[in-house]
Amino acid sequence: MSVAARLAELGIELPAVVPPLAAYIPAKAHGDVVQTSGQLPMVDGALPATGKVGEGDGFVDAATAKHLARRCALNAIAAAADAIGGVDRLTGVLKVTGFVASDPAFTGQPGVINGASEVLGEIFGEAGRHSRSAVGVPVLPLDSPVEVEVAFTFA
Repeated sequence: MSVAARLAELGIELPAVVPPLAAYIPAKAHGDVVQTSGQLPMVDGALPATGKVGEGDGFVDAATAKHLARRCALNAIAAAADAIGGVDRLTGVLKVTGFVASDPAFTGQPGVINGASEVLGEIFGEAGRHSRSAVGVPVLPLDSPVEVEVAFTFA
């Protein structure tokens, strides 16, 4: 099944490619790999939430952050597809690197980045299985709670 058909079956519409915020491009292909820049969970040009992930008042809760990581992955698919001439050229996922702006007491970064990993698995099936890093950081661009970059294979 093509990636476009799988997206349609799942009821997922890819977002527009998020324009770069600085001096970089959203994704770059080399050989049979396309690597995305870090993708924020932008929706229609804005972040749906800002701040650190943690527990309690004033923090972005882990469930919300997981949903935002999912959006980052969809933004990564859109960027990669744009760089290589279409979503159906994507054949799999090699590596996901996720960053979570975290309260120092928060240690659930892997669960947050599961939002990205799970949607990639839903879309790509076995070819979506990947290596991964989930890293807690003090702050991300625009005070985003999460940022995800993905390396895809393509043909």
